[in-house]
Amino acid sequence: MSVKYVPVIWNRTKFAYDAVVLAMIGTYLGLYLYIAPAFQSVTKPIDGHIYWAQAFGSCVFLLLTVILCVGPLARLDKRFLPLLYNRRHLGVMTCVLALFHVSYVIDWYYAFSPINKYAAVLFSNTSYAEFLGFPFEILGLFALLILLVLACTSHDFWLHFLGPPTWKTLHMGIYFAYALVVGHVALGALQGAAGPLMSTVVVGSVALVVSLHLVAARKEKVTDTDSPPEDKEDTKWLDLGDPLSIPDKRALIVSIDESERVAVFRNGTKVSAISNVCAHQNGPLGEGKIVYGCVTCPWHGYQYRLEDGCSPPPFKEKIPTYRLRLEKGRLQLNPEALPAGTYVEPVQLSG
Repeated sequence: MSVKYVPVIWNRTKFAYDAVVLAMIGTYLGLYLYIAPAFQSVTKPIDGHIYWAQAFGSCVFLLLTVILCVGPLARLDKRFLPLLYNRRHLGVMTCVLALFHVSYVIDWYYAFSPINKYAAVLFSNTSYAEFLGFPFEILGLFALLILLVLACTSHDFWLHFLGPPTWKTLHMGIYFAYALVVGHVALGALQGAAGPLMSTVVVGSVALVVSLHLVAARKEKVTDTDSPPEDKEDTKWLDLGDPLSIPDKRALIVSIDESERVAVFRNGTKVSAISNVCAHQNGPLGEGKIVYGCVTCPWHGYQYRLEDGCSPPPFKEKIPTYRLRLEKGRLQLNPEALPAGTYVEPVQLSG
């Protein structure tokens, strides 16, 4: 890493995460290639190339399902947050496995094509007006291109170069890639499936992803609609209630409107308010905690000082801050955000 782009730091946790994921992938491939064939009843032995293609393809589908489940699971239960920290690693591994899948498919099914085997993928089937005869290979190809773009731009260099909003919007393409993969499997592999197992896995995976996102969205909607009431004497201030109800070293997340949230942290007898959005990857700061006096983002560990929203040196990230005040023992918030890095004196609680 250069001096300028330091955020991604390899540590024991990251190595352990990658080791576990690689071990699980290796175990799955081993079971699929060397154990599962013994339980298949087929009249004609399946060629090894086809087994490898199926193993890599099914592994990619399952990994994509896991990737899309990690987000809502982490929002429903903080114990899943460690899986979220290095999700980009999982995405890169998925892309590599997808490349292996495509390589085996092309080498086997298009090896004797009268035209270039890579061109044959695009032009061997042009029945775009049909449903069951639709060229499902195209769907897989576009999904692979999306995975390649996401893998190549997963590094923090691209995050800084594009900016968090643009980078995050780009990486939301993982949902489109998953939809393409589902279509690719439904119009391809499922049409020749010998039993209900594959269909059950695909339908169950899609249902799991959709259900978790709906449940997580419902939970956040309840939080957003439970906005604090405005103070009647001064409509510019929102009443947050008893400041001691905020857990120490933790935050109360306040929804200002549909697109803006504020994280109100209590650090002992001091209370401060900062933006809920991390400058790194738009992570939810309010779901993190105070570590060594700084708010620590639960996604990738970026830290910010409570009083001014600035990252401690040598880092230069900064986020907006908000004004707080105490009125008759109740904490109140001014919903107007101050420029990023603005110093605001913390509210001091008695005792």
